[in-house]
Amino acid sequence: MFLINGREQGTLVANDRATQFGDGCFTTARIVDGNVCFLSAHLQRLDDACKKLLIPFDKWSELQDEMQMLAVGHTRGVLKVIISRGSGGRGYSGANCHSPTRILSTSAFPTHYACWQNDGIVLAVSPVRLGRNPMLAGIKHLNRLEQVLIRSHLEQTDADEALVLDSEGWVTECCAANVFWRKDDVVYTPRLDQAGVNGIMRQFCMRMLAQSPFKIVDVYAREEDVMQADEMVVCNALMPVVPVRACGDRMLSSRLLFDFLAPLCEHPN
Repeated sequence: MFLINGREQGTLVANDRATQFGDGCFTTARIVDGNVCFLSAHLQRLDDACKKLLIPFDKWSELQDEMQMLAVGHTRGVLKVIISRGSGGRGYSGANCHSPTRILSTSAFPTHYACWQNDGIVLAVSPVRLGRNPMLAGIKHLNRLEQVLIRSHLEQTDADEALVLDSEGWVTECCAANVFWRKDDVVYTPRLDQAGVNGIMRQFCMRMLAQSPFKIVDVYAREEDVMQADEMVVCNALMPVVPVRACGDRMLSSRLLFDFLAPLCEHPN
């Protein structure tokens, strides 16, 4: 189902800046028993992104109501929300765009995540590097060509997900998830001030780890640093947390970190 500016429809005008320039942001939420998990966090993420992108979106009450309405009736599902600058004018200037577009859609919940949680996944180091841009780092904007290329290369391997570095060789994230690794009782996650997406689940995990016996540190790390880990997990708002059984040639069997995070992330509200 698609809802565009409050109307049930599946057609977007061709001059909307989402299609013209990828001028917008989005978030993807998990639906459980008719409720949107981390609803307030997803709304805050969109608000932060709109402010960074200078998109004058102000219909937050309507958007929240629509998100909750679309979640009703779904035992498990996926809710995606896109906000674009809207349509109007030509060229890069958004001066004539006075009404941002909100697009909501629901889809079936991915069935493979249960297998991933049980069996663990394999990561392959991606040959595609992320560009560094501190102005856009952290937000989930609509320009996802890097992820499309990462996924295309990943699909040529037997791996489940990709470990992605930035253009200077710093470990940043996965194709569609954030990454944590543990060495003894210290848990590391990449700093995201130059590239990458600061995911909802990443933020939640960091808060939970800050209150735990683990020490949580966000770092600039090289591939070889990650390969020394005792354990790795990946996370996003849908998975929500999955253990890594192998990264490249490195085999991993410990689930100490996963066993701590999984029950917290599965029932966060």
